[in-house]
Amino acid sequence: MQTLLLDPDAVEEAAEMSAVVSAVEDAFVADARGDTQMPAKSYVDLPQYNGDFRSMPAYLDAGEWDAAAVKWVNVHPDNPEDHDLPTVMGTVVYSDPETAFPLALLDGTTITRKRTGAAAAVATNHLAVENARTMGIVGAGVQSYTQLEAIATVRPIEAVVVADRDQERVDEFVEAFGDRFEVRGGTIEEAAQCDVLSTVTPVEEPIVDSVGDHTHVNAVGADAAGKHEIDDKILLDSLLVIDDYEQCTHSGEINVPWSEGVLSDEDIHGELGEVIVGEKPGRTPETGVSVFDSTGLAIQDVAASHVVYEYAADRDVGERVSLVDTDVL
Repeated sequence: MQTLLLDPDAVEEAAEMSAVVSAVEDAFVADARGDTQMPAKSYVDLPQYNGDFRSMPAYLDAGEWDAAAVKWVNVHPDNPEDHDLPTVMGTVVYSDPETAFPLALLDGTTITRKRTGAAAAVATNHLAVENARTMGIVGAGVQSYTQLEAIATVRPIEAVVVADRDQERVDEFVEAFGDRFEVRGGTIEEAAQCDVLSTVTPVEEPIVDSVGDHTHVNAVGADAAGKHEIDDKILLDSLLVIDDYEQCTHSGEINVPWSEGVLSDEDIHGELGEVIVGEKPGRTPETGVSVFDSTGLAIQDVAASHVVYEYAADRDVGERVSLVDTDVL
């Protein structure tokens, strides 16, 4: 047996977005039913290099398929200036649960982008108004592209408003999607009035102060303690859905108001998996604003990697290598 090596181009080709969205939804369902194993994310802190490593292992049984993987990812803020390398890089080891054979080594950075967009799409599908046609995006970095690509698979998005302090980023985003959507740059306030809003910034002070009466918000940017994009009043007045209680209260959008006692467990409607399987209601005609706090889960990496591996194996994408010795003595 051989292991597939899948670089960013191969992962991009194999990660067909609608399939990733479907697999990520399967992962949330499996988690809600207790058919996953997802140990807490572990950290290797490296203050001497102003960085850290993070290990994210998981297994899930989706019924028709099961899969296991671990993502090894770093955060080194000095990399771009000091080493001409990205701040964040990731590698996924995707393994056969039955034999433990490493089926694939994948570019984890692309996997992360794809599964994060897919998670927002799953939440949007259950929490946004059915006829959502406008989308706002705050932050025009790499993740903004995947947010639009994914959410457009579950709602008939026609018009997009993107807000970013960097006009060059806005121009690049408009150019990338101008042939598919009516897309323009705008203010945060304009973006926040859309039917769906995704926020993908690293800020520590809220920058979204108001939203439309029925806007669904995907709060994606907060991934560490202290980060906070959405005004507390919006969170308190919304139908608030999270991806995972432990991660969100520690490092998600709700971490600051929750730690300060502004927001309590009673203000959290439930986890997304509970909504998908019907344990908690999603959007109803009476729902106003909804918010999804997305921190990113290892089961999402497993789900996206499953899609990529199956596509690549079927279509001979990537390079096959003899990574481990399979001789039985």
